[in-house]
Amino acid sequence: MNGWAVVVAGGAVVGYGVLSRRLSTTVVSGPLVFMLCGLAIGPLGLDLLDPARDLEVTRALLEGALVLLLFSDAAGIRAGDLRREEFLPLRLLAVGLPATMALGWLVAWPLLPGLGVWELALVAVVLAPTDAALGQQAVSDKRVPALVRGGLSVESGLNDGLALPFFVLALAAAGEGHGHPGIAETFLRALLLSSAIGIAAGRSGASLLRWSLSRGWSSSDWQQFLALAVPVIAYAVCVSAEGSGFIGAWVAGLAFGIQLRRAPADRDARPRGVEPEESTRFTERLGLLLSSLSFLVFGAVILGPVLQHLTWRPVVYGLISLTVVRMLPVAIALAGSGLRPASVAYIGWFGPRGLASLVFGLIAFEEHLPGGALTSEVVAVTVGLSILLHGATAPYLGNRYGAWFTRRLRDEPNLRENALAQDDTPR
Repeated sequence: MNGWAVVVAGGAVVGYGVLSRRLSTTVVSGPLVFMLCGLAIGPLGLDLLDPARDLEVTRALLEGALVLLLFSDAAGIRAGDLRREEFLPLRLLAVGLPATMALGWLVAWPLLPGLGVWELALVAVVLAPTDAALGQQAVSDKRVPALVRGGLSVESGLNDGLALPFFVLALAAAGEGHGHPGIAETFLRALLLSSAIGIAAGRSGASLLRWSLSRGWSSSDWQQFLALAVPVIAYAVCVSAEGSGFIGAWVAGLAFGIQLRRAPADRDARPRGVEPEESTRFTERLGLLLSSLSFLVFGAVILGPVLQHLTWRPVVYGLISLTVVRMLPVAIALAGSGLRPASVAYIGWFGPRGLASLVFGLIAFEEHLPGGALTSEVVAVTVGLSILLHGATAPYLGNRYGAWFTRRLRDEPNLRENALAQDDTPR
């Protein structure tokens, strides 16, 4: 990687670090800043990064960020979160996510000619997971009901992991007959074996940490490093076993969180249950940094070259994916929930596409499928549009929706959106 590109990346981190709090209330989001810096040093600008030469670095950065965020997000989710947020996450995940994949598949059919049936399905699955970081103010504005903020956060924390099995199976089906493993082998290795490895890694890491904490043997700094090592080990073992490192890391996070919170049989023993957030804080922060740098490299190595030869089809599909393909399934999932149309529209719009889609798209591209180039183009354009549109609209729509909720609440204290008024802490 060009030394000046590293300087620009470091400067972007410093610059955004200095202005991050100020910019958080504006239309200039962090992902947008880093993506624009990437475009500036890519082929459309200073040409400091070579897509062909730096693609391996790009993949390592994107995958590293996703592994850490998959683990920390999964570790931070409690079973009680689904009950705490009442109906919202369950509806969005159980109904909205599959419906989004199905509708995305159908819409891709007429818009993306040249792709096979399973390649069309792959596009839909790749663009199904959401990334709350791209519209952070939408889930951090305290005027927005806690039910909506919490529901969007829980959905974003789980849907990338839940989309993984669909992704590996669609990728296997699309690659079958082109020298890639079939669906049966992929199911056994990527789903069953990787899940078993993830459970073993997560439970073992959490058990060791609990054992050490109960004796006061582990320092707070090294607790963070222990938690960081768990997803790395799970990922590496799964890849060595020709499984899915991402599924392994996500399942490891779930197992780590459950085991760490588990109360001991002896009620007088220590610890009575440890919150994973305390041990995974460093992992989460490192994942956030790598994610930000990923958007910079995305702008330079992926989006820049795509924009040089852009056609109308990826743009149209990207816009439909961010609107109809997201919002209609959300409306279906929330039918009969008691939420007002304004809330359903708000939840439907804030389904940005980000890091998970980029990594899945890059993996699909490197499988050398017949339609790999077009798939990569569609994913890059959709994520680029999402960074721009969701980041720009989050402050304005958050203010408007919050003001609507405040006014409505005066007349209807029992408003369905106000169900979590007693616990107004966003998750």
